[in-house]
Amino acid sequence: MSDLKFVSSRGSAPAVSLSEAIAQGLAPDGGLYVPTRLPVLDPRAFAGLSRLPDIARAALTGFFEGDRLLPALGEIADAALDLAAPTTVVEGSRDPLFALELFHGPTAAFKDFGARFLAESLQRLETSRPQPLTILVATSGDTGGAVAAAFHGRPWVRVVILYPAGLVSPRQEQQLTCWGGNVASLRIAGTFDDCQRLVKEAFGDASLGRRHRFSSANSINIGRLLPQMVYYAASSLEIERRTGAKASYIIPAGNLGNAFAAVWARAFGLPIARIVLAHNINRTVPDFLSTGVWQPRSSIATLASAMDVGNPSNMERLRALYPTWGEVREQLSAESIDDATIRSRIGEDFMRYGREWCPHTATAAEVYARLSTAERRDRPWVVVATAHPAKFNEIVEPIIGKPVEIPDSLDRLLRLPQHAVDLPPTLEALAAALE
Repeated sequence: MSDLKFVSSRGSAPAVSLSEAIAQGLAPDGGLYVPTRLPVLDPRAFAGLSRLPDIARAALTGFFEGDRLLPALGEIADAALDLAAPTTVVEGSRDPLFALELFHGPTAAFKDFGARFLAESLQRLETSRPQPLTILVATSGDTGGAVAAAFHGRPWVRVVILYPAGLVSPRQEQQLTCWGGNVASLRIAGTFDDCQRLVKEAFGDASLGRRHRFSSANSINIGRLLPQMVYYAASSLEIERRTGAKASYIIPAGNLGNAFAAVWARAFGLPIARIVLAHNINRTVPDFLSTGVWQPRSSIATLASAMDVGNPSNMERLRALYPTWGEVREQLSAESIDDATIRSRIGEDFMRYGREWCPHTATAAEVYARLSTAERRDRPWVVVATAHPAKFNEIVEPIIGKPVEIPDSLDRLLRLPQHAVDLPPTLEALAAALE
């Protein structure tokens, strides 16, 4: 079989290798890299596997076929994915309900998996480069902290984080600004969409491109998405072994990277049934699935701040895989949850199950609660728990009436001093900060 190549979702950029797609982040035409075909999955490759690094080797080898990184895939996976991602039974539920816990990494959010994998991949691509790499990352809360943790202290890279002023939780902001060294934190007077726009404008500016060697660590970078397929592989295979049925997932959704990783995992042949997206009141995707009209709009600030996205980038990948509205509707459904209902669900599920949900996970838990009795009993359902509730203590603790225990890794970061630069949402200001 020929080596796998990667092309732009917009169709007007040359095909590249996986290493080139990871290094560039964004295609020259502004599109997102996708494979020319999905590799063929051999279910026998997963027999007896339970560790994420081992499952990564089985799941991702086809994507790395013929690439210079293929010989290093095993050591990349060992270094990046030696994290817990348990699929746990939600005790007290009458129906087969599970939680996929993705908050056991160093910054207590699911972004740790992709950021660490990307850092290890780029480490092996950057050793001979004379000019340091500059990673631009727009964040609505969790991505920036995970990327900073993954790349901090690596001499071949500079990380520049753009985050919206006043629109992330206090503990999220601490994780975005506590690093120093090769990590610069820019507090933008605008929304996440302004931050994302600035990153894309910088990528498209020829003058800036000549002075800086840019790459991205947002979920627009395929090096972030591939490892996120791994925990869906591990979880879905475990559920199938335990229940004999395919799992359905309810995924908190913002920029659609995590959700699209699940879509790819299912298309790739893993045992996943339904995929349901749980959005806050930023309704761009639910409205598209309802009407067929793609209408990005300004994001609205909510309790589930990491999902405050009005123009989700990974919709380009989704529509490249499923070009028509009808095809997308066959693959996904979506619901929108408001802040008052998020608060109620945090309280109700703490009382019912003893579970402490972050606001993002609570959107998924609410979507599950809205399923019919028949739907809940028909198959195993998995609520994807994307962040630790301690990151949103100011929201969660008053609702459940008790302190949320802080993970040791998060506690260490909360004790460090902050460093941030305030900027207006203009390319000129960003360019000056980069200099």
